[in-house]
Amino acid sequence: MVRVKWFGHACFEISSKKVTIVTDPHDGHSIGLNPPRSEADIVLISHDHFDHADGEKYVKKPGAKVLKAEKGVWSVHGVEIIGVTSFHDKFQGRQRGKNIIYRFVVDDIAFCHLGDLGHELTDEQLKAIGRVHVLFIPVGGTYTIGPREAYNVIEKMRPNIVIPMHYRVPGLKLPIAEVDEFIDIVEDKFKVKYLESNEIEVDKESLPRETTIYILAL
Repeated sequence: MVRVKWFGHACFEISSKKVTIVTDPHDGHSIGLNPPRSEADIVLISHDHFDHADGEKYVKKPGAKVLKAEKGVWSVHGVEIIGVTSFHDKFQGRQRGKNIIYRFVVDDIAFCHLGDLGHELTDEQLKAIGRVHVLFIPVGGTYTIGPREAYNVIEKMRPNIVIPMHYRVPGLKLPIAEVDEFIDIVEDKFKVKYLESNEIEVDKESLPRETTIYILAL
């Protein structure tokens, strides 16, 4: 059993009995949210913009492995990690630079965090990422792909579970869209489930067979 906890924006804690991973830790106050709190063994940072990296000190254990915008392959605390290069915009990074997509496996469940992906994925990138069970995908537009592009990415990847991120929630100071437009686009194609908390438990044996979108609450 793996627990996924959302701290808002693109920051998640993914934890099992053996390891805790945190993705893209914001510092809270600079974007209008509460700061994340964790004791991660591994911190994955897709790029070094403040709203994805400045909360590192709040979430890592002493001696934690931190991968900051690094392409490559690693095995850390029994977790297989792949970093795949993408871009923060539609212009090969000329506007906002590179973005690293991280795929990692915990308890035989393959997670993929798309970071601030700014374009639809190429066939080469899809092949490098491989099979994904749980996908964290930005949907708020402005700095990332928007609702329609997110839908197209999901169609190609076909994960079991999709967790939208990087959209406007109460308090957030960034000019990005709410999740509603994304839901309007995907709800006729995929099952959508609304949760009353910011946590979900994922078990390999009980993954939904059809792609299901979970909307977490802060």
